[in-house]
Amino acid sequence: MQIKGIALDTLDFILGASKSMAPEEFAGLLQEKDGVITEVLILPGTESSDTSAVLRLFMMPNIKSAGSIHSHPGANRRPSEADLRLFSKTGNCHIIVGSPYNRQSWTCYDREGNVRELPVLEIEFEENEEI
Repeated sequence: MQIKGIALDTLDFILGASKSMAPEEFAGLLQEKDGVITEVLILPGTESSDTSAVLRLFMMPNIKSAGSIHSHPGANRRPSEADLRLFSKTGNCHIIVGSPYNRQSWTCYDREGNVRELPVLEIEFEENEEI
């Protein structure tokens, strides 16, 4: 599936969760609907610290992931070697959020660690639809 963008509400959730977890890292997997990232899946057993977040990929349900999200405790949003290993296992859209965890402090990467564009889209969710 070609990813067309990320829902603004989903990005705001990611930024808020990242800020509330700081200085520990926040991590999850990105889920898409019709080519738009609309959900963050938090895997059971995810471990967070001020130096890393460990996703237990074996806990992932039998669904495809569009990519991953995790935060860094500082402003540096460049992927580490460990980040690149994760990128190669889950989708082709990977977001790293850094301090101060606002709409300007995130970067999206492809599975090789190259910066990729990810438009932020204002999507109307149905009242009974889960985000």
